[in-house]
Amino acid sequence: WGERCNVSSLVVAVNPAGGFNCYWEMPFRTRARITVENLSPDPVPALYYQVDYTLTDVPDDCAYLHTQWRRSNPLPYQEVHTLLEGVRGQGHYVGTYVAWGSNNNGWWGEGEIKFFMDGDREWPTICGTGTEDYFGGAWNFEHPPGEYGVYSTPFLGLPQVIKPDGLYRSQGRFGMYRWHVMDPIRFAENLRVTIQALGWRSSLEDQRRYLPLQDDIASTAFWYQTEPHAPFPPIPGLNGLEVV
Repeated sequence: WGERCNVSSLVVAVNPAGGFNCYWEMPFRTRARITVENLSPDPVPALYYQVDYTLTDVPDDCAYLHTQWRRSNPLPYQEVHTLLEGVRGQGHYVGTYVAWGSNNNGWWGEGEIKFFMDGDREWPTICGTGTEDYFGGAWNFEHPPGEYGVYSTPFLGLPQVIKPDGLYRSQGRFGMYRWHVMDPIRFAENLRVTIQALGWRSSLEDQRRYLPLQDDIASTAFWYQTEPHAPFPPIPGLNGLEVV
């Protein structure tokens, strides 16, 4: 959301007052190149970085780290946000970051995350029970009553809650992560990951009704796999990335 918040996790740490640290293992065999691109016409006044690496033998069956960013803004009505699809080959899924901007009143996290793998079609091998459950929370993240409880732990967290201010900040925005370091999701042939965006409508005849949401959802998926990998979807330009 263009705003820094502290994160204290095993593989990603964001610290005061602008330290961004990443510890995902990124094996390479012959060469590696890391680039930083400024999409704005304005210059960046300063950029400091440090890259640590080890020159060693890499096993033949060692998989490469992949990450993929996607955004649905807004999510079309009654559709799911796709975090990852088209992955072919053998590997394991290791992490999810989601930035979620709510465009409705009420609770926004009733949707399920689903992992379709190795030939799954209609029914996924892994199906979550709710958005907050997948990210390690429960009962709408509400603690104390009437407030979102932020937290950051080694493997999962809700470190960022941006509240409306009654003027120009009109929407609630959230940042959540889950790292599958201790519980990698292994696949042998293919993988697709989606998440529903569901809230609640008013009840009719004492029956609760889901509300398909049209929220602003951006995600980054992390996984390791053997090569070759499928082509990635194009990243949008400056206007498609902008947070407004």
